[in-house]
Amino acid sequence: MVAKRLMKIAVSVIIPTWNEEAGVVLAIERAWSAGADEVIVADGGSQDETCTLAGQSDCRLVTSPAGRARQQNAGAMAASGRVLLFQHADNWLAAGAIDQVREAIAGGAECGAFCQRIEAAGLLYRLLEWGNGRRVAWRGSPYGDQSIFVERTAFEAVGRFPEVPLLEDLLLMRQLRRRSRPRLLPGPLHVNARRWQKYGVLRQTLRNWRLLAAHRWGASPDQLASAYPRHDQ
Repeated sequence: MVAKRLMKIAVSVIIPTWNEEAGVVLAIERAWSAGADEVIVADGGSQDETCTLAGQSDCRLVTSPAGRARQQNAGAMAASGRVLLFQHADNWLAAGAIDQVREAIAGGAECGAFCQRIEAAGLLYRLLEWGNGRRVAWRGSPYGDQSIFVERTAFEAVGRFPEVPLLEDLLLMRQLRRRSRPRLLPGPLHVNARRWQKYGVLRQTLRNWRLLAAHRWGASPDQLASAYPRHDQ
């Protein structure tokens, strides 16, 4: 009876892409093996083989103007699920992750995210995982690389992702927290370590802190975008 009730909670996985040919197929395949009811790739104008590979995979491909917020909103509009799960293309879900989402929603949660497993060895990565998880558990503030999930009615009620060049995940969760506290699920969500390996763990972390501090002091996402070009696309 419980299993049947959970299966009625349809979860759509939405993967925004921009030149993600290296990882898009894995992201799609793992979304299905995690238990997704629907997988949508929302592309923002890739110039590599991303769209070709997605088109050859078991997913629905939608296109929109570039920008993660716009792409995720386009994917959400095309989705049919009661729950929307936004997954970065260089992340992949563990087996059983979608059932964790269903159980959380059945238990009264409206939104949440996952504990991470960054795919690299080293103490700094383990500390990042711990710190990112504590941010959700203590402050209710997950970021996009923790695969935010949200019930469609709540997503629509807060106006979807604000279509800004940066911090769309932070701004969405700020609105959702006013409705209910996000739930942290064990996952894990597997995360490619490429941006930390490219820019350095400490350098990337300090950059993120500076960006957030500037926003708290009044800088708009548009102003921040000129000073902090995205490192995650």
